[in-house]
Amino acid sequence: MAAENAAIWADEAEVVFRRRGRPPVCAVSGLGLDVPAGTVFCLLGPNGSGKTTVVNLLVGLLRPTRGAVAVAGMDPHRQRREVLRRVAVVPQETALYEELTGRENLEFHARYYGVTRAAERRRIDAALELVSLEGTAGERVGTYSGGMRRRLLLARALLTDPSVIVLDEPTLGVDVQSRQAIWERIDALADEGRTILLTTNLMEEAERLGRDLLVIDEGRPVAAGTPGELKATVAQRTVRLQASDEPTAANITERFAGLSAQRSGIEVRVAVPTGDSVPSTLRALLDAVESDGHALEGIAVDEPSLHDVFLRVTGRALRDRAVSSPALPAVDAGTSTAPRVAAAEDQR
Repeated sequence: MAAENAAIWADEAEVVFRRRGRPPVCAVSGLGLDVPAGTVFCLLGPNGSGKTTVVNLLVGLLRPTRGAVAVAGMDPHRQRREVLRRVAVVPQETALYEELTGRENLEFHARYYGVTRAAERRRIDAALELVSLEGTAGERVGTYSGGMRRRLLLARALLTDPSVIVLDEPTLGVDVQSRQAIWERIDALADEGRTILLTTNLMEEAERLGRDLLVIDEGRPVAAGTPGELKATVAQRTVRLQASDEPTAANITERFAGLSAQRSGIEVRVAVPTGDSVPSTLRALLDAVESDGHALEGIAVDEPSLHDVFLRVTGRALRDRAVSSPALPAVDAGTSTAPRVAAAEDQR
């Protein structure tokens, strides 16, 4: 797809920061994007991987050291004013006026960006309804919860009627219920045909929202595709063992080092060997743990996930900021059957 036809486009874009008396730092390299209009595109990567640098590149705050970038068919650095008429950004920071009400914040933003008085009230009312803040729009923002502030930022982004919306970690620091509410609003925006690019380091968020994903690590793209396509590249399934304490987990990890065992706290992940069945692997693991005199608090089997994709392409785990693996079911010592696969976390 050519740059003029894509909503967001980049060709081998690179950003290098030069520092006086110190070696230059390459924040982003080899960035290629070809995002069609009307889709949700997700940049997935850990903190410090270059996601916010990509956002700054797309809105013209940074110029590529080499390569090219286009948003809505325009150069975001040379045509920044025109780009910002078509593109809205929801930053990580909740930059709002706390002494003003929610509605007053939106009115200020609309007038700053030249929204006509005729369109102002209509757009504000529609935006507040979309994010379910119409009942609290008259309250000071200083009284809002973190989730309400995030939703107000999303409402603010809609006032210029953008065709492209960039969301930089849109659920940063919010609880599970607020996260779910924000996801539903993002779905609604996508249904309107808007192009949405969001950054996240949450596996669940990327899989829930992203129609297409780009996995980025240390400033480099390392994998791209739909969630299903990416997971299909991982043949192995994983058994998660929950030990009674960290020393026990460390011993279990060492015992199964040959199966690429990895430990996080009291949880140990063990890869099911290619060609082996899950039941036979479970039986072998349980027998080995029992023969070593260790006790397990829980066990579960995971199908390939985006966590496994990241591990495959980088050789290390992506530490989720707020969404962890589902809780493991307790092991029933009185039965010889393998425990059931853990259910996904209930998001209500």
